[in-house]
Amino acid sequence: MESELDLGQMFLVGFRGCEVEADHWLAQALSEDRLGGVILFARNVDGSVQNIDSPRQLERLIAQLRHFAALPPFIAIDQEGGKICRLTPQDGFLPSRSAAELAGEGMAAAACAADRMAAELAGYGINFNFAPVVDLDLNPDNPIIGRHQRSFGSDPALVAAHARIFIEAHHRQGVGCCLKHFPGHGSAGGDSHLGFVDTTATWQAVELEPYRELLAAGYCDGIMTAHLINRQLDPSGLPATLSPEMITGQLRQKLGFAGVVFSDDIQMRAISTGWRYAEAVQRAVLAGVDVVVVGNNLRPTEHAVREGIGAIEALLARNRVDPHRIRSSLARIARLKAMIAGEQPWT
Repeated sequence: MESELDLGQMFLVGFRGCEVEADHWLAQALSEDRLGGVILFARNVDGSVQNIDSPRQLERLIAQLRHFAALPPFIAIDQEGGKICRLTPQDGFLPSRSAAELAGEGMAAAACAADRMAAELAGYGINFNFAPVVDLDLNPDNPIIGRHQRSFGSDPALVAAHARIFIEAHHRQGVGCCLKHFPGHGSAGGDSHLGFVDTTATWQAVELEPYRELLAAGYCDGIMTAHLINRQLDPSGLPATLSPEMITGQLRQKLGFAGVVFSDDIQMRAISTGWRYAEAVQRAVLAGVDVVVVGNNLRPTEHAVREGIGAIEALLARNRVDPHRIRSSLARIARLKAMIAGEQPWT
């Protein structure tokens, strides 16, 4: 049963290097393990160049990745605008403005900026953007959203309207999008890169409204889970990425999301301090995650794909997960890739 499933499609990984040759572990993961995709970073956490140092080099790298891939891969990036960008002017790419700045300039300016960003991504062969952020700016001292101007504002209708413009611009260029961070990071007081963050006392139900509006309009690309504890939504205290109640219960059943659920980086300390990698992968899949994202920044490893596949195989072998559930994930991933390729409509 397990051998029939392309479980590598359920992983999206980061790596170090500005080129990938045949003997690179990633080339083997793309070809032999049928890896679902990669995520590109300009700089590593220590400030060193990770994947991107110039436009020409980026074109060459993406051509190499596509050459080795047995199945069309997600070539993903975090290109929100402003401080959260992997294509930067210092490396020869276009400048961009933050969500907060664009919200202040009005819808027409935001639409123009989104068109330019999407065209740049598509021009280099990037087909998936981990953006837009639909977190509400409810806490100005939020260390990861508010302080970095990553939110379009505190009004859910305005946030949804800006997100829709952003998404439509990307779709016109054949680039998929990913809303983040479900179920809402804007009210948080901590950074889940660094450890556990509990939003039980600060989270507000209004933080679901941008998702509700966009899904009602037909959005079905991707949604990224947050590594946030929210006992209002899950009394067990599991972070959203590992919570069946938040992903399957809230996002799938109550909000009706039919697209691909991506985890936030599974190596972030909010997860890694509590669960070993294989266990975290299993818990994420059991919770309803379709694609496990492994940034490979905080704990770089060449074995993440193989170990992750093994973890899902173990679930199947022990009958802890229904093969139909895994097939459903693979079908959603295939559908999103077909949308990116222009073979199916976006909505």
